[in-house]
Amino acid sequence: MKALVVYDSFFGNTEKIAQAVGAALGLAASDVVKVSEVKPEQLNGLQALIVGSPTRAFRPSPNTTAWLNALPPGALNGVKAAAFDTRIDPKEAKSAILTFFVKLFGYADKPMAKKLAQKGATLAGDTAGFFVIASEGPLKDGELERAAEWARKLAL
Repeated sequence: MKALVVYDSFFGNTEKIAQAVGAALGLAASDVVKVSEVKPEQLNGLQALIVGSPTRAFRPSPNTTAWLNALPPGALNGVKAAAFDTRIDPKEAKSAILTFFVKLFGYADKPMAKKLAQKGATLAGDTAGFFVIASEGPLKDGELERAAEWARKLAL
């Protein structure tokens, strides 16, 4: 299976999750690529695509959004895809304002999954969100293991 994990990361947390996902899928390090370094030929013959982004202002990162928007219509026909994000848990942050805005706007995972489907992909499972302790991290304990488990459950 030709698969690719594409991610963006500001503080290294989403990159760690992407690496854990790639390892769980048995991918080579070269198949886990930062969104700014993806080459168009890497999509040729692709069977599975996993996209990850930190949640920034309740959306995917600007680079992730631009990359997904730039994919031509039908570019992902026949590709199974999934999306994940990294995020702050509003319960842990104990912030009523953050909780309100999350309920209103959500996280980055769902808009990415929607865009993947619009580009022709078949979603291979539920989206996922992995928690960081603060906006710069670190990841909450157990999140790398949870990411690997999520990846293994995808129908790729």
